[in-house]
Order: sequence, then C-alpha cells, then structure tokens
Amino acid sequence: MSAMNIVEKILCRVSGKSVVEPGEIIRAKVDRLMFHDLTGPLTVKAFKEIGVSKVWDPDRVVVIFDHLVPPNGERAALNQKIIREFVKEQKIKWFYDIGRGGICHQVMVEKGHAKPGELIIGADSHTCTYGAVGAFSTGMGATDVAAVLATGETWLRVPETVCVKIDGELGDMVTSKDVILYVIGCLGVSGAVYKAVVFKGSTVERMSVSGRMTMCNMAVEMGAKTGIVEPDHVTEQFFKSKNIPYGSGFVSDQNAAFDETYTFDVSKLGPQVACPNSVDNVKPVSEVEGIKVDQAYIGSCTNGRLEDLRLAARIAKGKRVKPDVRAIIVPASQEVYQEALREGLIEVFLQAGVLVCNPTCGACIGAHMGVISEGETCIASINRNFIGRMGSPKAKVYLASPATVMASALTGVITDPRGVAA
Repeated sequence: MSAMNIVEKILCRVSGKSVVEPGEIIRAKVDRLMFHDLTGPLTVKAFKEIGVSKVWDPDRVVVIFDHLVPPNGERAALNQKIIREFVKEQKIKWFYDIGRGGICHQVMVEKGHAKPGELIIGADSHTCTYGAVGAFSTGMGATDVAAVLATGETWLRVPETVCVKIDGELGDMVTSKDVILYVIGCLGVSGAVYKAVVFKGSTVERMSVSGRMTMCNMAVEMGAKTGIVEPDHVTEQFFKSKNIPYGSGFVSDQNAAFDETYTFDVSKLGPQVACPNSVDNVKPVSEVEGIKVDQAYIGSCTNGRLEDLRLAARIAKGKRVKPDVRAIIVPASQEVYQEALREGLIEVFLQAGVLVCNPTCGACIGAHMGVISEGETCIASINRNFIGRMGSPKAKVYLASPATVMASALTGVITDPRGVAA
C-alpha cells in the first residue's frame, strides 16, 4: 500500500476504503456533529423538511449557544427557544445553553467532543479549529448539516493536502497568532482553497493545544477545507489532564506525499498585524505602529483562551487602558472564565479599566457587545477583518495577537507589545 498522509488516513477510515485519492468523491460516516444558535434555526427547519422523525444519533450531536448570547433581540430569543424545543424533543445529549458552555469551538475541544482521527462536521466555517487535536473537522451549510443530522453521513471531495512546515523558536510576545497571520500573509486568502493544511515543524511541536487551535482556526482564512496538527505528546497530555479517553488517531507516513510543501523560519518573526480589509494584508507591527484605535478587543474562537488571557494580564498588570479606548475581553468559555477568576486575571483586567464580558461571538460578528461605529478603528484578536465584520462597513478592523491588542489598548495606538510588557 502506498504511503498516506494523516488526512487520507482519516478519510479512509470514515469511508471504509483502503485508499482514497485527491479529487475523489467519498461517502463518509460522521463521528460528531455541531451546530449553534445562529445556524441552528435553519438546520432544524431543513431537518424537518427532510421528513425523518429522529436524528441519527442524539449522543453524537452537540448544540451550543454562543453567537447571540445573551440574545440581542426578540428574534434571537425566539430562535433559541425553537432550538431548545428541538433538543428536548430529540433527546440530544450534549446541549450547552447560555451560561453552561461558551464559544462553540472552544467547548468542542475542552469538553472532549473532538478527538484524534475523527470526522467532525459543524455548521460554522471555523469548525476546522478541531484539527488542533488531530481531527478532520470542517464547516458546512445548515442544509448539509441537516442531512447529516438525518443520516449520520455526508459526502466529501478528498482534498489535496498541503504541508506547512514551521521551524524556529518564537521570541517573547510572539505567539501562534503572529505565526498564522504571517503564513496567511505569505500564501494569501486563496492560497489553500479546498485543500487540507497539515501544520508541522518544531515550532508547531512546541505549541500548546490552545496555540494549535489558533493556527487551525485560521486555516479557513486561506480557503482551506481544514487545518490539522498530527497528534503527539502534547495532544496526549491534553487529554490526560482532562481525564478524557481517546484513540491514538493517525499520523502521516514518513514518505507521505503532499500536494505542496511550504517552509517557514519564524525564529526572527516579530508581532504581526493584518490590516483592513483582508486577512492576508499582513505587516509587521513596526510598519503600522502609531495608528489610533478606538476599541481593543480580545476574545473569539481564535484567541479567548486561558493562555491568551494570561499574556494580556501580564501586559496590563499595574497599568490603565488609555481613557479614549474601549477595551473588551471575552473569555472563550465558562471554564476559561472560572480559571481566569481563580488566577486573578479578571481582577487585573478590571483594575486596568477593561470591560470583561461573558463568552459570546457577538462582537466578532458585529451583532452586539462590542459593535463598532462608522469611522472607528478596532484592533482585535479575532480571525476576520472584512468590511463590516464588527459593525459599520465604514469602520476599520486590524487583526493581531492578544499581546498586541492589549499593548495597543494601553497606549491608544497600535503598539509593539515587546515595548510595553513588564
């Protein structure tokens, strides 16, 4: 049998085939399905139109409220009510209502709903985040997700697989967010359209699961079908620390073929910023320092994890946010929020003049709790800066790491965190 990479091995398992080829259409059995309060109403509606009475397996479905939490209007409240009724009617086992979970992609990983070697489908484009633990995870539209709800199966075109090899030890205040912004800046927003991106190299090996989640989360910003990191000792330690059983998953064969291989040395990389209005409009922070900001936002499925908050608190401790800047921090989950409380991080933020909100996607999608107005500039640790992403189409969004965002909140202008950190 010819050598295979991790993506091909996973797709072989779920399709029951001994070999798959890029471009081939396969019928695949899904291990886990996720939808949330924003995509849920259409998913439920489409499911009912199919005409089946029961979901294929209520134990394999995860429903998480996160996008409009708490609801920002009567329509959102009604949609959430509809989903609650569906969850109860279908006896869906894993339901995270308001105050019980957090941002869907964080919850899926931290609660063990995503495991190595699995095929996971989500009604959200950033479902690719779960590749951080060695899963093939990808987003689909609500109607496709409804079909999975009914059958437990989906069809996939086997993607070509790209290897992104990253080596070098990261400097202080340089994070996985800076790395993935740099990679996207080099490859472009169309650099991996419908391809699977396997992140390898010594830099990735040293990253925590949280750091890997940031990388895989933004694979879709290159157009990728999924991003994935091969399971290793870091993955093993992550599941052991949570006492969550899992299979060993797959790794690529030593001589596995990749469609393309890109090599990056990040040993001299500094903080990066994606400038309006495209994720690949990336520049070193030194080239955009001094641009005034009205809002600084840390959170989202990309960078609201505990290590992100620790880094931000390290910079903010004993300092105050610039008076004319609104600084907002959103922990990615209730679990992250509780641990941040225990460690005293929330107190650091409050003393610095930061508004700490509940886990929600509201600001990131421009729905509530952080919407920006015309003419305003926001620096944010989110994953997209399209026109109108966080509110007004006449606002500007710069993407950066939590370190750069917090440093900028303190100075009032885009700032290199290495000059602010204690």
